[in-house]
Amino acid sequence: MLGKYLSQQDFTSYDDFMEHFRVNVPDDFNFGYDVIDAWAEIMPEKEALLWTNDQGEVKHITYGAFKNITDQCAAFFQGIGIEKGDRVMLILKRRVEWWYAMVALHKIGAVAIPATHMLTEKDIMYRCHMAGISGIISCGDPEVLQHVQKARRFSPMLRHCISIGPAVPNGFYDFWRGLQEAAPFVKPERNKVTDNFLLYFTSGTTGEPKMVMHDFSYPLAHIVTAKCWHNLNDRSLHLTLADTGWGKAVWGKFYGQMLCGATVFVYDYEGRFYPEVLLRVLQDYHITSFCAPPTIYRFLIREDISAYNLSALRWCTTAGEALNPSVFDEWKAKTGITIYESYGQTETTMVVGTYPWVKPKPGAMGVPNPQYDIDIVDEDGNSVPEMVHGELVIKVKDGKKPLGLFKCYYRNEEMTEKRIVNNLYHTGDVVYRDHDGYLWFVSRIDDVIKTSGYRVGPFEVESALMTHPAVVECAITAAPDEIRGQIVKATIVLTEEYKEKASDALKKELQEHVKRETAPYKYPRIVEFVDELPKTISGKIRRVEIRQNSK
Repeated sequence: MLGKYLSQQDFTSYDDFMEHFRVNVPDDFNFGYDVIDAWAEIMPEKEALLWTNDQGEVKHITYGAFKNITDQCAAFFQGIGIEKGDRVMLILKRRVEWWYAMVALHKIGAVAIPATHMLTEKDIMYRCHMAGISGIISCGDPEVLQHVQKARRFSPMLRHCISIGPAVPNGFYDFWRGLQEAAPFVKPERNKVTDNFLLYFTSGTTGEPKMVMHDFSYPLAHIVTAKCWHNLNDRSLHLTLADTGWGKAVWGKFYGQMLCGATVFVYDYEGRFYPEVLLRVLQDYHITSFCAPPTIYRFLIREDISAYNLSALRWCTTAGEALNPSVFDEWKAKTGITIYESYGQTETTMVVGTYPWVKPKPGAMGVPNPQYDIDIVDEDGNSVPEMVHGELVIKVKDGKKPLGLFKCYYRNEEMTEKRIVNNLYHTGDVVYRDHDGYLWFVSRIDDVIKTSGYRVGPFEVESALMTHPAVVECAITAAPDEIRGQIVKATIVLTEEYKEKASDALKKELQEHVKRETAPYKYPRIVEFVDELPKTISGKIRRVEIRQNSK
């Protein structure tokens, strides 16, 4: 499969990778036909998905079955009036129907909008109005269906509501009945690779979410994600722990993995995350490759990992936030497996990462992906030297965006032009490059703390705090100060065993700990203990809310 799209598939070094990794993009590429249907023709019995849930149900889905079901699904969608270019939102948790519906929408040329089940009536209405959503495919959970029903009354463009069951309210189409009764699928006219394909509402930590539009080339940009970061092949069984409502799902549970021929493993669970259950899943299903945010690894290392047989596990990756070196070291000590990091945004694919030929540095994002020509610049757009903080930017050559960079902020040309200026896409993230070429995350531009002439990035202080056994989660923000302008504030969630010890003495101990772990001027002059940190719907810490509460 990859031979159709890569000029060279195997690499002996990072230099070889940077020089020779090139993706060939067809003018009419469609993931549904050119990947799913292609595998079904070549190897119909090959396993595409291995799905299980917390009730013990298991489904093995071959590419032959995958093609047939997605053809039925596409025919059903066409039959109720969903057409090329229509925007359709999917609120399906980790149900297997998400994969079927996504591929079916791709086949008919509609724009898929994955969304989380945590959306409220107001959230759904906002998305319907902003994107002009004409259809919603929902899981059958009563609360989700209720939110969709309420939003529908105030969303005149929303014509098609579909439930996968078991509950199917009046006025909703029954997904599985629709597939059974659908006429034979007739392929529509092929799309252009530049057509609108996938839209995400970003969960920004300030303001309303933005609409990020990608075109049909987007899946091809994830070959590097799966092959060169997840290190997958056609014998891999890969688990990315992400809900389908977030961008990480298409990074780790879909496009690149299937292009590589790996089997996508899905663990569909409800409610709380239990680390001991996840370890049992990794053991019992012989997962070979695993990806999760650093928070998950923090919980896993608190368990007795030696009680589980993880001998099948070969490769581990993380993204979503920077990895604290202490977590990296403890996971390595307990499993013998290195964690490989990466960095990207909803607007991009993986921009920076660590690959099989690159030795990870704990806490570093990694080194550049050859798909992107990046730079680190100052406020005037000038390149900065090594070890100097600046904004990470991606070069847009002659107005042609690199593979993986978003098409636009949908229906917001002004915002698109603010982010892509003078042939540079501005990520809004402050980083620096060390002497070995590794990039290190510092903060969002708005999160940099300026105190007594010093510039302090939140992550470096958070990393220092996370090495103390009392801290399970923390956020570093600026608090106003008459003398210093700003001072460093730490908002901390304590581990269970330390909650009873919360005191001024513990605050002093944590301050002294930071002074030992990093430059003393960075220590938090204010320490606050809280039960939980304010977060966006996608789990990102809302530092802006903490700052507002510090005024």
